[in-house]
Amino acid sequence: MRSGDFVEARRRLEAKPRIGAEKLTTLAEAVRRVKDGDHIAIGGCLFSRTPLALLSEVLRQGRRGLTLSRNLMCYEGEWFMAAGAVEAVVTSWFGIGLPWGLSRIMREEVESGRIRYEEWSHLALGLRYRAAAMGVPFLPTLTMLGSDLMGIADARTMACPFTGETLCLVPALFPDVAVLHVHRADRFGNCQIDGYPHMDPDIARAATTVLVTAEEIIPEDEIRRHPDRTVIPGLVVDAVVEVPYGAFPHECYGLYEADVSHFDAYVAAITEKGSQAIREYLDRYVYGARSHREYLALFGDEALARQCRAARELV
Repeated sequence: MRSGDFVEARRRLEAKPRIGAEKLTTLAEAVRRVKDGDHIAIGGCLFSRTPLALLSEVLRQGRRGLTLSRNLMCYEGEWFMAAGAVEAVVTSWFGIGLPWGLSRIMREEVESGRIRYEEWSHLALGLRYRAAAMGVPFLPTLTMLGSDLMGIADARTMACPFTGETLCLVPALFPDVAVLHVHRADRFGNCQIDGYPHMDPDIARAATTVLVTAEEIIPEDEIRRHPDRTVIPGLVVDAVVEVPYGAFPHECYGLYEADVSHFDAYVAAITEKGSQAIREYLDRYVYGARSHREYLALFGDEALARQCRAARELV
């Protein structure tokens, strides 16, 4: 959907089932809503609350021709590149994390011309989701002005009608699908997030279809007891699935920390074998695991318990 289709986007949101429609389903059923060629917006940030269970299922179901967008892309973007599932990536940064630097795989795929890479500033990408969530075609900002990104990204400028100063205009971004992982939700899709929500609330309101995994499904009475913490309303959610450790080995604030030793091994394998290491990783952790429970078993109970203890020490 283009930024000029903002009226259609609002009609689409208004047409969704209202309060009272149950959204509980399975991972497989939720992901069947994703189609070849879709633009998927990924919630969380870098290795925080990455919806890995949902993304792994997208790969298992063999989707192709996808576009991925995320504020800070982590190794999930490399998975889709190695699987041949993605044609374009929209982001402001792509790496495993600061200790591991930028993605070597991304460089190879982009410089070879196999993947289209669209770069925005972190703020600009957030404002693009925010514009779509607000139902407007663009938002004015000062970010990116004076940078080379103005010549790369699809931003425009205008004179402020009040001051005459030059403004950058960033177009609304309407993803086909949002994939998000949250701390808790009820069966109607009302979602609560502990800690920083990142761009997830705006992504949920911007996307045509919203798929959510939650660490736990709780009764709606419990959700209503703290309504101020419900940052994603059920009326925008299409499917919700209970998936404990749905972001592991990435972190979920207060519940489990990121397993950086796993990242060390992942990057070391890429250094040795290049993209072949990712294909082997996918064979073991994505295609070789028939369920999320089997996937977690590959890490082992002790690894899960260790990262849970680490999270409790920080809150």
